[in-house]
Amino acid sequence: MADLREIGKRNTDSEVDPAPTSKQVRGRGVHRKGIYILPNLLTTAGLFSGFFAIVQATKGQYEIAAIAIFIAMIMDGLDGRVARMTETSSDFGVEYDSLTDMVAFGLTPALVIYEWSLSSLGKLGWLAAFLYVAATALRLARFNTQKVADKRYFQGLPSPAAAAVLAAFVWLMESYQLGNKQLAILALVVTVATALAMVSNIGYRSFKDLDLKDKVPFVGLIFLVFTFVIIAFDPPLVLFVIFGGYFLSGIVGMLMRMRRNGSKGAGKWWKAATGESRNGPD
Repeated sequence: MADLREIGKRNTDSEVDPAPTSKQVRGRGVHRKGIYILPNLLTTAGLFSGFFAIVQATKGQYEIAAIAIFIAMIMDGLDGRVARMTETSSDFGVEYDSLTDMVAFGLTPALVIYEWSLSSLGKLGWLAAFLYVAATALRLARFNTQKVADKRYFQGLPSPAAAAVLAAFVWLMESYQLGNKQLAILALVVTVATALAMVSNIGYRSFKDLDLKDKVPFVGLIFLVFTFVIIAFDPPLVLFVIFGGYFLSGIVGMLMRMRRNGSKGAGKWWKAATGESRNGPD
């Protein structure tokens, strides 16, 4: 009862202590929570691009939708690098980026290709689109929880690359004015193939071992300029060749390892990379 009376006394006291000023807060060492603007701004731009692509697909503007997906890819590549360069990485940024990837590289490309062609297949079409979305979610969950010793490889096709394959495919077919309904079966094959590649154990180069801060010969700059010129010449065709080739590179590499080392050869490199024993993870 004494405690309750003391509380009541404080509540009825006419003199109220003023709120501490910002200087007092800093002086007491109170940690003020917040988020970093720059990297999360880029992540938000990627999320906006993904949503914008969905809106454009519902309007039948499939080329614009495909371009928006590629813009989301650029934003996804920049936010992490900017966070590391400016030392503004945070757990919030990691989670926000993962959720954005789910929308921009999972839900968006599935809806775009569904609106473009898969809808003509009825139930089979939307089931294929859902398979792609589910595969993206599983791919991201595995990436976020798996510890990999060899940073040079991804396990399974990365979701941005899978989204790029679908986006470039739609963009290419639209730019050459090829009928979307007539290509429904091909769109189905591409969608299912990229979905299965994301959740597979196929190794794909991550290119994280490339140090962009090192100096390169002058011919390297010429090659970079030449690459931009080729892409500008026919963007949908060149992008489809690049990302389609990346998609096939993992499959070709797996087949070569299987041929060289036998049926178990394809998985040996991954066990060594992740530190897994024959009985499974430690």
